[in-house]
Amino acid sequence: VQLVESGGGLVQPGGSLRLSCTASSRIVGAFRWYRQAPGKQREMVAGLEYDLTINYLDSVKGRFTLSRDSIMNTLFLQMDSLKPEDTAVYYCYAYSGGDNWGQGAQVTVSS
Repeated sequence: VQLVESGGGLVQPGGSLRLSCTASSRIVGAFRWYRQAPGKQREMVAGLEYDLTINYLDSVKGRFTLSRDSIMNTLFLQMDSLKPEDTAVYYCYAYSGGDNWGQGAQVTVSS
């Protein structure tokens, strides 16, 4: 499975961005967004699990919203009220016969 991310960029604090991850085939397993800031470990930001439960990192609850298109091959992450500490490379992950990762999308929150 190939994962292609888009939607990263530079935004001011309080602004919004929407990330998209398009898979080359339908995803029925876990479909998640992770992020990694410089000098820090990769952490899960938001995930849609195989049983359709959605989990969020505590620090993004109420600000980020995860959704998926009806044909189940694109995952979206709507990020509102962005903070400088949200700055990181955001990676899409999908389980489909194994672990699959996207190439990463840079998100920079700065004035």
